[in-house]
Amino acid sequence: MTRPGDRAWDEVIEVAPPSAADAALHEDAPAKINLCLLLGPGRADGRHELVTVFQPLALADHLRLEPRALGAAADEVRCAGVEGENLAAVALRRFRERTGWSGPPVRVTIEKRIPIAGGMAGGSGDAAATLRLAARAAGTEDDELLLDLAAGLGSDVPAQVRPRRYLAMGAGERLRPLPAAPPLGVLVLPSRERLATADVYAEADRRGLDRGAGELAQAVGELEAVGGAVPPALIVNDLEPAARALCPSVDEALDAARAVGASHAMVCGSGPTVIGLFADLVAARGAAARLSERDPRPIATETLREASAA
Repeated sequence: MTRPGDRAWDEVIEVAPPSAADAALHEDAPAKINLCLLLGPGRADGRHELVTVFQPLALADHLRLEPRALGAAADEVRCAGVEGENLAAVALRRFRERTGWSGPPVRVTIEKRIPIAGGMAGGSGDAAATLRLAARAAGTEDDELLLDLAAGLGSDVPAQVRPRRYLAMGAGERLRPLPAAPPLGVLVLPSRERLATADVYAEADRRGLDRGAGELAQAVGELEAVGGAVPPALIVNDLEPAARALCPSVDEALDAARAVGASHAMVCGSGPTVIGLFADLVAARGAAARLSERDPRPIATETLREASAA
């Protein structure tokens, strides 16, 4: 989306060759956690029905979009630590294909702060932020277009287009905004191990962890009745037993989060990252300090503050 004072990308390139600092566009890509993740039956498209509450965090990757050097033939996405094609590169390519945007080739540089392959939707957030950057560069303000593109990139991407607390259904693409809630402190315990999301869902299927449609509908009613809050009984991740079975070190991380006072400790998304919830950022920082000898080092953050929660 073009900000006040910005000009469309093509116009900037044609009028003058600005410095990289002047031409660059910036976006943050918040991590997200699932304050609840209830697993439903499998679908014909290979995904599962879900009921989940997406909650963005202050912890975020930082993205910069800037013009490539004269003569460059194609867009480029740089992201240290990510192997293979980055989902952000797919997002940029599909944006061009869908919109016909023919602006000069650009480079997107991603500064990773979110644990990679940790179940915190870092890749999805980067893809959504890339869509926002491309839209600003192209001078378009069509959120419906961005949401449609996001849905084709993955079930976690639509909620990251305009990050806030959502009640999500379907495979995560049907979003209902929830009222903002006071911030929570979040302790993040990254893992050096990685889990493939598809493997975790397959293990969940093998274990029969899914709930029936009626139980999912009842949970939706409970979540809608309480607005932005999540009842303690629903602060649960149905994928957790599968993640624990595939990555036994998750158990130690859960125990560690509980030992330093987390009101709830749970696997984040499909794992193997573990999070602990605290009353505020100060408490989360204290917990991280007590676990500072862990490797990888714990991260203390908080749920993303929204204007209406102030």
